[in-house]
Amino acid sequence: MNQEQIKQILPHRDAMLLIEQVEEREGVAYGSYHVRGDEWFLQGHFPDFPVVPGVILCEMLAQTTCVLLAGSLRPGMRPLFAGLDKVRFKTPVRPGDTVQTQCRIVRSKPPFYFAEGQASVNGVLCVKAEYSFALTEA
Repeated sequence: MNQEQIKQILPHRDAMLLIEQVEEREGVAYGSYHVRGDEWFLQGHFPDFPVVPGVILCEMLAQTTCVLLAGSLRPGMRPLFAGLDKVRFKTPVRPGDTVQTQCRIVRSKPPFYFAEGQASVNGVLCVKAEYSFALTEA
């Protein structure tokens, strides 16, 4: 699924759409994003050593996972973060890196969905987390 197809599911646009492609296989979503170096979130974080902020990595996980919610979204509904748990940052992500995400829904109690995910660069773990969403009316 490319970014145009992702936009059919996610409400994110422009600088906040942080997944360039995603595919779903056997209940797991696999996404990717190439960090170019000119992104808004790198400006000032940090001037001499740009590092993708942890919250942005968590957002990449969330956006990847939301593709799995496509079948649960009625028109006008949006997924919103409800919580982040057990977040662990392992390796910094820098310009030139391609972030690979792998996420799955572990349980649901609509309108809440609970997930876990991880992101890596070249097979090296960068972040892992458990998190939840609430599907809300827009």
